[in-house]
Amino acid sequence: MSVLAQHAIREAYVSGETTRPITTLAPGKLYALQHPYALDGRVSSYPLSARGFSVANSYLLTQTDAAMLIDTGFGKDEPAIRAQIETLIAQRLPLSLFPLRLNEFMSINNVETFAGHFNVEQCYTSNIDAALWFDFGAKTDGRSILDAMPVTAVTRSDTIELGKEGRPIRVMQAPIRLIATRWLYDEATRTLFSSDMFTHVWRAGADGPWMVTDHDDTTSARELRSFLLNTRYWWLEVRRGIAEVFDSCDVETIAPGYGCILHGRNVVKRHLRMLDQVLKELDKKVAVSRYVGRDEER
Repeated sequence: MSVLAQHAIREAYVSGETTRPITTLAPGKLYALQHPYALDGRVSSYPLSARGFSVANSYLLTQTDAAMLIDTGFGKDEPAIRAQIETLIAQRLPLSLFPLRLNEFMSINNVETFAGHFNVEQCYTSNIDAALWFDFGAKTDGRSILDAMPVTAVTRSDTIELGKEGRPIRVMQAPIRLIATRWLYDEATRTLFSSDMFTHVWRAGADGPWMVTDHDDTTSARELRSFLLNTRYWWLEVRRGIAEVFDSCDVETIAPGYGCILHGRNVVKRHLRMLDQVLKELDKKVAVSRYVGRDEER
């Protein structure tokens, strides 16, 4: 579903359930914890006229002796996300957190709560002072929980080893992004965690489905172009940087921070090809620049 092809849908998503289905991306290794939210013109990461639903994604990477949670979700979904995690790992299993977007609630909102409930051994971040930003809605002892939580700063080119077997999680500077963030690549599952990029697929209803496969991959290059233009992207020389990521990583799944997961080699190649073509056509050497107001959609 896109800003170019959609019906005017005015539905309200009622939160509050304690459990939601868990999407298994790789059994015993990777799970998506997904929670829908309504698109009604108030979500700045989507075009103003977008109607329907998107989904906030948290990802749990698991080993027998350790786990890592990428993005902690919105505060409203905390009970449901916590219940999902508890069905996948033991409460005392060493857990690492990695909120990829330090200035977005859907990344950081539940850091303090999860640090107080689970056996969080460290929090990875691109900013060593990030723990100072994680106390939104904190309980009376929230500040002391955050102060006691070890924070590990990662560079723009780094590798995290998960568990005693050292499952490598590659950290890289995001070659295209809306805000400061990192991309991660999990070689074990061939999954690229793309944060606020590849977030351009949403659905008509709150039930999804929240994964794109060969069977329902209907997004067009024109729709992708419209999404990028209407979510305030401004380009530098990014095509080469994106190509380098996909040349160096064998990607079968793109796992964005929000929006539908793109699953399967053909789907990944198609969306990458569309993105590259759109960026090529928007190069300042072939595109005419002009001021565009927030309410003008293209």
